[in-house]
Amino acid sequence: MAASARASAHAPSLPESSENVSAESLALQACDDIDNLQIVRRAYTCLEKLIAPHHVNDTEEVYPTRSEFSALVWLVNDELGRRIDAAEITVRSLRIALNDRASIGV
Repeated sequence: MAASARASAHAPSLPESSENVSAESLALQACDDIDNLQIVRRAYTCLEKLIAPHHVNDTEEVYPTRSEFSALVWLVNDELGRRIDAAEITVRSLRIALNDRASIGV
């Protein structure tokens, strides 16, 4: 799954012609893109839990610096932006392919 996540994280470009890309393959790509967004969201939730732990009296404490947290949050936000862009491009391509199929009566 890690290889799939890395491959899908790079935004695909809109196809020159929707004839080259099937609606089914675009739908699968959209599902992969959404799965990737879920992974980033879980990472962000993890960060939130580190910043504001629910159990303050835990014996194992984490002491990251403010700059470390800032870098980590920036990295997660940047990756989330890339994956959102990839999902938007895939969905846009899917809409174009579906409109083309509907217009030719397939």
